[in-house]
Amino acid sequence: MKTTLKIRMSTNDAHYGGNLVDGARILGLFGDAATELLIRLDGDEGLFRAYESVDFLAPIYAGDFLEIEAEIIEAGNTSRKMEFYCYKIIAARPDISPSACDVLEERILTTKAIGTCIVPKELQRYDG
Repeated sequence: MKTTLKIRMSTNDAHYGGNLVDGARILGLFGDAATELLIRLDGDEGLFRAYESVDFLAPIYAGDFLEIEAEIIEAGNTSRKMEFYCYKIIAARPDISPSACDVLEERILTTKAIGTCIVPKELQRYDG
């Protein structure tokens, strides 16, 4: 099961000088995608337990448009393992004007992660 979210980073998302967005904002978006997947699969938001890996690969700035992809790659009785990708699809161009942007010919992978969510106890399935 997969989902895709698209969102534009605003100046409210910028945390560092130069309108740089912090990685925690992207992890929050991964959490939103995980929530959608869990609701679609289990009818409940579940609970994010842990990230197995997180790689920040390229900077994200206020004004950039992002595409978040998430997929359940393992579904056990009590947990769901997911893969997350964040791509920059439109890049802000503040060097031209405050509202200028470039649509990217190829999207840029900015962040990837693997994480696990817990299924609520009342929805857990046990074989036996």
